[in-house]
Amino acid sequence: MPAAPDVDGAGAEARVAAPDFQLPDVAGGEVKLAGLRGRPVVIDFWATWCAPCERQIPVLNAFHEKYGERIPVLGISVDADPNVVPRFVAEHAIRYRVLLGDEGLAHDFGVRGYPWLFVLRPDGSVLSAHVGVISPAALEAAVAEWGAHPGS
Repeated sequence: MPAAPDVDGAGAEARVAAPDFQLPDVAGGEVKLAGLRGRPVVIDFWATWCAPCERQIPVLNAFHEKYGERIPVLGISVDADPNVVPRFVAEHAIRYRVLLGDEGLAHDFGVRGYPWLFVLRPDGSVLSAHVGVISPAALEAAVAEWGAHPGS
């Protein structure tokens, strides 16, 4: 995928499909992005060494608590050593699903820094991308852009 389209807004450009992936999670399961089609998805690329990423955790935890059944939140770690991730997840009480990714997948999405958050439409196309720590209101607004309020 070329550089992330339309940072912080939907715009009128053609829809760009998010790169598909299948990744392990810290709990021993696996997630295939294509298996989540039919509902919007929030994807956050992050790393344990990234201070802004750490500040985004409470925002994503709160969103997950409120909408997690309808709108999956996936945190994709790009840490070179995946063994550091489970302890970080436990220490920071991350409640959304954390996947073990890498910089290659982040590059495929067009990520150029962390945290970098994507909202995908139910068809798997990228609705918006957000660089840096997102506010709760901005996250809800981004998800609502796909055509329905997240809580409806």
